[in-house]
Amino acid sequence: MNDKTKKIIIIVCLSIILLFLLAGLIYIIRIKTAKIEVKLISNLQVEFNDSKKISDFITNINGTIKDNRTINTTKLGPQTISFKYKNDDGITVPYSFEIEVVDTTEPLIWLTNSYTVLKGSEVDLANEILCGDNYDNKPKCIIEGEYDLNTAGDYELVYRATDKNGNTEEQPFTLHVVEPQPVTETPTEPQEPVEENVTLFSDVVKNYKTKNTKIGIDISKWQGKVDFAKLKAAGVEFVMIRVGGTRGLNDEYFVDNQFERNIKEANKHNIDVGVYFYSYSNTTKAAIKDARWVLKQIKDYEVTMPIAFDWENWKYFNEYNLSFFGLTSMADSFLNEVEKAGYEGLLYSSKTYLENVWMPTKHDIWLAHYTNQTTYNGNYKMWQLCENGKVDGIEGMVDIDIWYQ
Repeated sequence: MNDKTKKIIIIVCLSIILLFLLAGLIYIIRIKTAKIEVKLISNLQVEFNDSKKISDFITNINGTIKDNRTINTTKLGPQTISFKYKNDDGITVPYSFEIEVVDTTEPLIWLTNSYTVLKGSEVDLANEILCGDNYDNKPKCIIEGEYDLNTAGDYELVYRATDKNGNTEEQPFTLHVVEPQPVTETPTEPQEPVEENVTLFSDVVKNYKTKNTKIGIDISKWQGKVDFAKLKAAGVEFVMIRVGGTRGLNDEYFVDNQFERNIKEANKHNIDVGVYFYSYSNTTKAAIKDARWVLKQIKDYEVTMPIAFDWENWKYFNEYNLSFFGLTSMADSFLNEVEKAGYEGLLYSSKTYLENVWMPTKHDIWLAHYTNQTTYNGNYKMWQLCENGKVDGIEGMVDIDIWYQ
């Protein structure tokens, strides 16, 4: 290569570099001189764990937000929100503003205007009554007023709960301390047989079966030895089978003593199978461990319906040191783990607790509400509409469920 050629190459390279620099300079100038018109809402405070997008804080903008993402509001305090938008001139410009994540939600006291205990009960009354908070794992829960569990009578008290952010809730109530009733034997006389209050599976099929629903049941050891051939003939389209649980908080696992038979028989008779796990978990780590245990139990079987997380330890909730956010995060951890393995996940709970305790989750809901027409306003994928179901193949009662496809 001669010197002339080298010079030409150098000149070309320098020209390209200059062009890039010039283009970059023009781009910077365009951004710096770009028209930016962003008007924010007056109140830039947002509640803890509230679902807000960037656009929710903007009343007017001269362009289109490129990534109108949902903001993470699970940490209290100030937060800088940075984003880019393309203005009306087609120029992509950066913008940022600051919000503050706050917690102004009062704790929940699960109490009406009266509470009854037996005389002589040895209970920690403040701990006996569910007291929880959306953010605080251990709100301060106290009972104000004098009372004596060893003396029958009515006591006017106030239950007061305060979280670490200063939010306070109080509930006046009357504590009734009552005498234990003596057990007396009454002569047995012939009585007319009482008609059982039952919900027939066939009636549920007639009333709720459509092209978009499946009608099924959920079973455990309490249903004894189920005749799956009769279930199939009765039109049962799926079964949710209890796989097992733990014997208490951080205790050993157990397999439901009918699980293996139930799942083998359901597979044999081509009835769709899902499973549920009764959990005592109090951490996300424990919930993930639960999920992995469940996955190990079902790996040799065909499970085409969801795996459900069932947590119902409300009587001992105060002892778990869990906020409602922590409880929901724990359930999410279990369900994330089973979904990662390729299964669908469901959070099981009753209407009352879904409305008052559980926080919003991205996972599907298995709603328990024993009625002909639920008034639950949230989204749900499965509805357990009764616990007094009767179906051929099971001697006693069974829960009946509707799956919405």
